[in-house]
Amino acid sequence: MEARMILEGKAWRYGPNVDTDVIIPARYLTSYDPEELGKHCLEDLDPEFSSRVQPGDMVVAEENFGSGSSREHAPLALKGCGVSCVIASSFARIFYRNAINVGLPILECPEAVADIETGHRLRVDLVKGTIENLSTGKVFQATPFPESVREIIASGGLVEYVRRRLEERGGPASR
Repeated sequence: MEARMILEGKAWRYGPNVDTDVIIPARYLTSYDPEELGKHCLEDLDPEFSSRVQPGDMVVAEENFGSGSSREHAPLALKGCGVSCVIASSFARIFYRNAINVGLPILECPEAVADIETGHRLRVDLVKGTIENLSTGKVFQATPFPESVREIIASGGLVEYVRRRLEERGGPASR
């Protein structure tokens, strides 16, 4: 399995209504390559983001993160630049599902968002649903993912999860 269940990284804090066109501008939708998309992640909101973000870092945002167009490119771009998790006060439902489908962990926790600033160090336990702000010492509780969703995330997304399950059963993916 690909993803770890305990994540640590630096927070990158943004406000409300970060839509999919801000996460990855439409002019880059000619690619499905996560690394290529990652080079342009959030560039219209924070032009230096993709060059400064480090693998494992986390995006923290206020309400309605991922609103707008239904495009898998948005969570792929976040993964492609190394973001390990997104924590927001709330997510647009289609972004929420697309994030799970591509294996990007996301947690809703308005209390944590209110406490976190850019540069804070965070630790997230995806099994327990805890978000620990290592910079302030505060711990917050988000709703943990059920085991089935954790398996999809750990597999790297829905396609890899299904491929692995088919191989385990001797199905078409194993031929």
